[in-house]
Amino acid sequence: MKRVLLLATTTGYQIRSFGDAAEKLGVRLVFASDRCDQLDDPWWDRAIPVRFHDEARSVDAIERACGDQPPDGIVAVGDRPVVLAAQVARAFGLPGHPPAAAAVSRNKLLTRRALQAAGLPTPWFEPVSFDGDRTEWVRRVPYPAVVKPLALSGSRGVMRVDDEQACIAAVDRLRHLLESPDVRIERDAAHGLALVESFIPGVEYAVEGLLDRGRLRVLTIFDKPDPLDGPYFEETIYLTPSTAPAATQSHITATVDAAARAMGLHHGPIHAECRVNGSQVYVLEIAARPLGGLCSRALRFEKDVSLEELLLRHALGEDVSSYGREAAAAGVMMIPIPKPGIFRRVDGLEAARAVPGVEDVRITTKPDAHVVPLPEARSYLGFIFARGERGTVVEHALRSAHARLQFVIDREVAVVA
Repeated sequence: MKRVLLLATTTGYQIRSFGDAAEKLGVRLVFASDRCDQLDDPWWDRAIPVRFHDEARSVDAIERACGDQPPDGIVAVGDRPVVLAAQVARAFGLPGHPPAAAAVSRNKLLTRRALQAAGLPTPWFEPVSFDGDRTEWVRRVPYPAVVKPLALSGSRGVMRVDDEQACIAAVDRLRHLLESPDVRIERDAAHGLALVESFIPGVEYAVEGLLDRGRLRVLTIFDKPDPLDGPYFEETIYLTPSTAPAATQSHITATVDAAARAMGLHHGPIHAECRVNGSQVYVLEIAARPLGGLCSRALRFEKDVSLEELLLRHALGEDVSSYGREAAAAGVMMIPIPKPGIFRRVDGLEAARAVPGVEDVRITTKPDAHVVPLPEARSYLGFIFARGERGTVVEHALRSAHARLQFVIDREVAVVA
């Protein structure tokens, strides 16, 4: 039985989907995740405990655990595991993204520098320290601008600013976020800086792709119908196939291809975010991993193949070029968090699921969990999935289902000592 090593955080939504795909293919998954190595298999999946911030020791731990049965392929799920996955692929002599390229994809500043050096459209940008005098650099910023962390994902910590005062306040807010326990535990040196860059107006798209030894195959281009103009950049709806003009889609594909090469990415899944402003396509970032969370369920291929199955086949060296995207239009809504507090429940689920075209509504936030909106949010309340003949029908179904949901979130009460 062939074995695929799956590197993921312990909180990854996609783990079960990969498990289902592996069972269908008759493939054994070997897990490596950032769990406590002092507990005796707390999740009963025999995962290899690793530390994404300590790549050398983690590679050694995986090599020891695999022994004389090295994996036949490697897949990384989520942003944090991609560099370690690249190191492990190199150690086992398997195709993958080069470790240096994976590191560039994890760092927005390194990405900006790589794209600028390749002559690709790039906004004005400057790294900013959280310490020292701010009166000089804040005057150089071409407003409106965007303040963002170097190594967080999902629009977390990303804020639009329109003047010097707002810029300083946003940098302070970002610093506070990066000092929170769940970020500090990552031990990522990139969290010591902020990135300030000029705001790019325009329409945003997401690109799901697969690199096969340097050759890009675009699996789909997602439309983002909601405007992403700030002050925060909460992504809500993805729709596929794109309704952008064919020339625009070709330009997006060519620019993402050039950006991936500029970053050194070579073999494996990529997920890119782009903005189209007039005749220019700006690549905001390219992650060396697939579409995250449960969003992958919006993407299906012919012969009833899921994205996870496609990635497992590709990791095992199969030619997956014959698997085209299914003909139906599809979409997913990432349910935003409307206000901070203690999440209790969602009412109206059955009414939302009954909307024509809606396939499922999944609430992933647990009751009694503390929730906050962006820019501090690290997740969504859940996901809505829909399919139909046209993208407009799918979008209407997603919005109609969301309108039927009522979120019960209690205000937190401060405890006075």
